Amino acid sequence: MTDVKQIRIEAIHLDQDDPKKCTARKLEKRGLIRCKTRLSSAAKKGVLLDPLSDTLLSPSDVNLIEGGALVALDCSWKRIHESIRIISKTTRLESRILPILLAGNPVSWGKRGRMSTAEALSASLYIVGHKDQAISLLRPFKFSDAFLDLNGELLEAYSSCNSQAEVEEMQWQFFDRPSSDI
Repeated sequence: MTDVKQIRIEAIHLDQDDPKKCTARKLEKRGLIRCKTRLSSAAKKGVLLDPLSDTLLSPSDVNLIEGGALVALDCSWKRIHESIRIISKTTRLESRILPILLAGNPVSWGKRGRMSTAEALSASLYIVGHKDQAISLLRPFKFSDAFLDLNGELLEAYSSCNSQAEVEEMQWQFFDRPSSDI
């Protein structure tokens, strides 16, 4: 599938992680995304990847992303709650969480949802149908093959869905549904 339009990609960079391991900065150096350190300069429209959101990203979000930007929050997992709280007060981006995927990076390999910024951005692009851009975003990283090997079938399945409800049901075909407290 050939992407029609390149998606504008940004990372709100909070300088909370080891700069040597920062995938957002590496993507910026290659001209693939823009890092913003001031919230006021971040995109005003689009999707914010928010691991605390209740709304799953799905292919139906493509118009939101194409009409604005795909924005990741590059921060420490240890400070995620504080960081999301700050961002949610200062932006009008639509928050979305990715469906269950496995990290392929060496720091969090195999952990559910503990992806690097590059992995999260790539997965998002893939799910909304921008597969060529998704794959090219991962090329600078040694773990790109590991991420795609771990998640290729999942990404294809999620990208074939039509709605958030379908994506939610699809993830339970691959993973155990959490037990509900009654």
